[in-house]
Amino acid sequence: MSENVVRLVKTPPTNAEPEVAPTVLTVVPDAPPAPLVPLWVRSGRAVKHAVTHENTKAAARAVARHSLYTFNGGRIVARRTWDGKTGARYERMIRTAEAAGNLEAAEEWEDRLTRFRAARHHRRMDLLHSPVEAAKGVGVGVGMSVGALVALGVVMAINNHDIRDVITPLKATVEFIATLIRIVQLVWPTAMILGPLFALLALWSVGSKRQAAPQWALPANARNGEGEPITPSIVVKALRDLGVPALRNAIKDMGDAGASMLGPIRIAGCGVEVDVTLPSGVSTIEVQQRRRKLAENLTRHEHEVFITIPEAARTVRLWVADSGALDQPIGPSPLVTDETMTADYRKGKAPWGQDLRGDAAALSLYQRHLLITGLSNQGKTASLRALALWAALDKTVEFRLADLKGGDWVMMDGLATVLIQGPTDDHVIQTTEMVEGVVDEMNRRIQTRLTDPAMEFPPLICIVDEAQVAFMCPAVDDQKRPYGGSKATSRYFMAVRTIHNQGRAVNVLMWQGTQDPTDQNLPKLVREGAHTRASLALGTESQARMALGDKAVDGGAAPNLLRPGLDQGTLVVASSGIDIPKGQASITVRTHFIGHDDATAIAERAKALRSGVTTLRVIERGEERDPLADILSVLGSDARVRTQEVITRLSALDVDAYGKWTFADLKRVLDSASGDGPDIAYKSDGVMVVGRDRVARALADRDDEGSASASA
Repeated sequence: MSENVVRLVKTPPTNAEPEVAPTVLTVVPDAPPAPLVPLWVRSGRAVKHAVTHENTKAAARAVARHSLYTFNGGRIVARRTWDGKTGARYERMIRTAEAAGNLEAAEEWEDRLTRFRAARHHRRMDLLHSPVEAAKGVGVGVGMSVGALVALGVVMAINNHDIRDVITPLKATVEFIATLIRIVQLVWPTAMILGPLFALLALWSVGSKRQAAPQWALPANARNGEGEPITPSIVVKALRDLGVPALRNAIKDMGDAGASMLGPIRIAGCGVEVDVTLPSGVSTIEVQQRRRKLAENLTRHEHEVFITIPEAARTVRLWVADSGALDQPIGPSPLVTDETMTADYRKGKAPWGQDLRGDAAALSLYQRHLLITGLSNQGKTASLRALALWAALDKTVEFRLADLKGGDWVMMDGLATVLIQGPTDDHVIQTTEMVEGVVDEMNRRIQTRLTDPAMEFPPLICIVDEAQVAFMCPAVDDQKRPYGGSKATSRYFMAVRTIHNQGRAVNVLMWQGTQDPTDQNLPKLVREGAHTRASLALGTESQARMALGDKAVDGGAAPNLLRPGLDQGTLVVASSGIDIPKGQASITVRTHFIGHDDATAIAERAKALRSGVTTLRVIERGEERDPLADILSVLGSDARVRTQEVITRLSALDVDAYGKWTFADLKRVLDSASGDGPDIAYKSDGVMVVGRDRVARALADRDDEGSASASA
């Protein structure tokens, strides 16, 4: 359509004013009206909107649900009545026992069926004689009642001197019966209406309790299974729908009695536990491999269902958590709440956390090497540190510690005799020398044990956190020997292996924490040398086998199924030092978290139990050493220390400077420092010792002489 343009031109005035541009107006015609929607289309849309509205759907579901509750409730009551009146229940039990191959149980149920039928026949025969007996009973009862009423009337007549009182009790009884009849006549119409309603209500109640309606008709919380309790029927249905044909067919042959596979469902902490005896032809591995599907069939998340293998053949043990229970934190550690707690390395157990049943989980550390692994930021250091803090409350325990990340173990300053913190290659070199110093101490103890078999040694625990940094270190020493790696030439690897092989006999232990295990950052020989192996969340089953071993994983341990970030601090533990349910190879522990401030407070309590420990912080390599000052440093707060122990501590301080020292080297330095004064090394109880006060005095005299020389 063309536009209509109207031009308005103004004539300029006679006095020749400036010309004004003409005004142009464009007239746009109106848009064509929208076509009318037919009435039947608008009506159809309205009907569709009304039918598909959420309120309409909810109302329809409610009507269907409550109607089916009543209908199916009637079916349930009818089925119960039929089972009670016939031998159907016994016949199902017989079929179940035959399907399970349990002939003894089948024979027992057949005997029960025979006794039931005999008792039912006896009752039916009694019914043939019961009408006659009932008529006789009614006649005798009526006669005795009338006689009793007449006798009562005679007594009343004699007492009142009125012959009419003889029939007064009978008359009153007749009037009472007439009143009852009138009441029944009044109530009967209402009872005829309310009676069926109450019966329907009873049927609805039965169906409601059993949730006897299709899934689509149930409420939202019932459809998603939120809070649904675990019952035998739910477990059997979950197993039937697991996708194992042999299991499904066996349960189908059992009829409704498939629950005979189940042991008692027991309350176990924040969930329930049940043993399932699988039918012949079904292996436990088939159920284990379908953990996620089983959990979903039980209306649970995968992490809320654990499958283990008890001792009984063809049996799996299911632990099913209450919905959402594992997402709730556990309480604080007893180390935090009980400020009077002490530790006993030999006989005690460290309070580590709770198992899935909610029971306290405690770990024995006595002569057990330890390995904790898992993905990053899952609570590995916190779990390892909790054990060390408990052990620190035993004042006989010595720690030598390397934190190859730095910052998580600062509270051990003043508890550990050696403390290394940092992730660089230099820190790995220092850590390797520290571990080799522990090996030297172990060898010294072994030599002492050979001469004195009854000799007991205080526990020495060497801790390396973030040990994967040490195994992956590329640095080599002057002899081209690598510090990291997993070959026989690796210094760190061989030192750890040596401690694993011989250390526990003389109370020298190796604890390691590592991330994301592989064959490169956690060699097989090292991980298998640990007596206690624990794993947080991991990525794959192969990593789970590296962390815990094949036996634990084949027995149901699955740290790879823990949720990274959500199951922080949850460990799967394989160890003889913790109480594991009989027949299982591992246990899942939710560890207590001890924050930095609480850990510092516990460390301060541990320091108060000790006479004082001077922590050696290894200095940079190549720095010039002052032997006399280093001797005073390693003595700490001890009044006197055996000369061999002084050499060991010096070696741990700097293996390059003191690793090859002998008693002659120590004596040379001490004799030079003592001068004309008393010997710094002397005998005490027949043993050569170094006196701290004498070393401090010699060092002070040397400094004074140096100051005087400088002044001169």
